[in-house]
Amino acid sequence: MKRLLFILSICMTVGAASQTLEECQQAAQRNYPLIAQHDLIARTTDLTVANIQKGWLPQLSATAQATYQSAVTAWPDEMNGLLRQMGVDMKGLAKDQYRVGLDLQQTVFDGGAISAQKQVAREQGAVQQAQLDVDLYNVRQRVNEMYFGVLMLDDQISLNDDLQKLLAASEKKLTSMVKHGTAAQCDLNNVTAERLNAVQQKITLESQRRVLLAMLGAFCGLEVTQLSKPSALEVIDGNNRPELRLIDSRLRLADAQDKALKASLLPRLGVFAQGYYGYPGYNLFKDMMGRDWSWNGMVGARLTWNLGALYTHRNDKAKVQLQRETAQNQREVFLFNNRLEQMQHNEAIERYRNLMKQDQEIIALRGQVRKAAESKLSHGIIDVNDLLRDINSENAARVQRSIHEIEMLKQMYDLQYTTNH
Repeated sequence: MKRLLFILSICMTVGAASQTLEECQQAAQRNYPLIAQHDLIARTTDLTVANIQKGWLPQLSATAQATYQSAVTAWPDEMNGLLRQMGVDMKGLAKDQYRVGLDLQQTVFDGGAISAQKQVAREQGAVQQAQLDVDLYNVRQRVNEMYFGVLMLDDQISLNDDLQKLLAASEKKLTSMVKHGTAAQCDLNNVTAERLNAVQQKITLESQRRVLLAMLGAFCGLEVTQLSKPSALEVIDGNNRPELRLIDSRLRLADAQDKALKASLLPRLGVFAQGYYGYPGYNLFKDMMGRDWSWNGMVGARLTWNLGALYTHRNDKAKVQLQRETAQNQREVFLFNNRLEQMQHNEAIERYRNLMKQDQEIIALRGQVRKAAESKLSHGIIDVNDLLRDINSENAARVQRSIHEIEMLKQMYDLQYTTNH
């Protein structure tokens, strides 16, 4: 039984474990439907590269042809007359001709075109993956907003409980004073109403927390019940945002396209084999004497050089250079705007730090004033409205300190989001 109770206590402890900000961010990225595109892009890229690689395979084509010609190769009439005198009947080629054949082409040297096309396809896939990483990275900011929103509500609920305890203590004291005739019933009713008002505020805060926590849980794809407050962060210089990696991948794509343009200017060398069954064949003299179909074939090597690529090469190369310059400009614009965001976050962090240095002193002073007001009320020096004002002032100071702390932490983690450190 002791062992069973021990196991149950461990399970309850594990089940009640708080989710950290990093855990929620990772879970949200895994749960976001866009994550499935990583595998889709990788598979599409692999298929594209595999298709390009097949350019090295022999290319086989089949043809069937039937023609009727207006004129065919024939002997001159004088030669035909001479041949007939010799007893040779030279019919000549028929005007209707037929062939069914196969053509086999094999690339031997392509100037690096296939290799360049494969690299372009890989870099295009890398650009798509990098763009997807940028889109997924934006999920972290949305998680930050919901996470720190819940933490803010947690602190306000906790401070509301403290306020209710103070009001309940004052209510208990006034109840005793009313019984002894040292306080009016209206004073007790005033404190009771203020406590009930605090109860209503807590109901509203808890409702807001449940909604925000449910949204965070749905976003992360897990049941979130409790969050842990993250620790303060040190400011780290530098930048490791996925947008910069996206720009780098675009520059690598431009380099690959540049190599593909160079490869398009080089000649191609290939071997071929052609064969067909039909009429006429390669032996025209024999086919002039008869109309029989025959097997015919040839093998050889072919060198081709597409000089037409020179017409657009300069413009194509200029377009690639413009893509490269555009990517460089995007980097400069992003870094400029990112530095402005970092400046704003750093200034906000410093502001909240300075405010928090005064918050604790204000809370201590408000607490002393409230305790003094409780003592004065007991001696009939002040009325209950003055006490309620001091209680609310102390609670407002505590709420303000909580807001400053959570906002400072949020600015720190927003700065971490801005630099991806």
